[in-house]
Amino acid sequence: MTFDLRVEPTGSMPAMYLRPWVEEDIPALTAECRDPAFRRGTGLALRNNEDAVRWLKAQQRGWEAGERFSFAVLEPDEEGGFGTGGRLVAHVVLKTAAPTGPTAEVGYWTATRARGRGVAPRALEALTTWAFETFAADGLQRLELLHQVDNPASCRVAAKAGYEFVRVLPAHPPTFPAEGHLHVRTAG
Repeated sequence: MTFDLRVEPTGSMPAMYLRPWVEEDIPALTAECRDPAFRRGTGLALRNNEDAVRWLKAQQRGWEAGERFSFAVLEPDEEGGFGTGGRLVAHVVLKTAAPTGPTAEVGYWTATRARGRGVAPRALEALTTWAFETFAADGLQRLELLHQVDNPASCRVAAKAGYEFVRVLPAHPPTFPAEGHLHVRTAG
């Protein structure tokens, strides 16, 4: 199974590299979580490095269990490289209820400084392609993307990445405090 994904550059956007989160990402992750605009747009509240270490370990446990495949999304650093020197621009995740099955959920967030540049749809497209290719033999046929109704940017990301709007979902506090949208993309 391939875990490192590369998104080729376009005329106006640099290449991106998706890989599992590593300990060297903690400073960039913690710095991003200090941004008030970022905190308003995500449920991720990491106050310090210890919180970030706990979050990172949870991501690693998800990979080990085969239930949560979480990727850091990087753009090249000033020298044009990725590795630990790349700039963190987003996060994408594939969440499965079981390691095999017909349906899984995708999620993402974008770093505040990278919003509005097409990072999220490109990263989501890479994750989607990887998920369908990697888990086709396990029967994966449908990916779901959920977001709150008060997040029109996520509607735009879903549409750009080929996820069709299906219906409005009722609120489900505390994890989903407001009504939401369900978007779906199917294999093939």
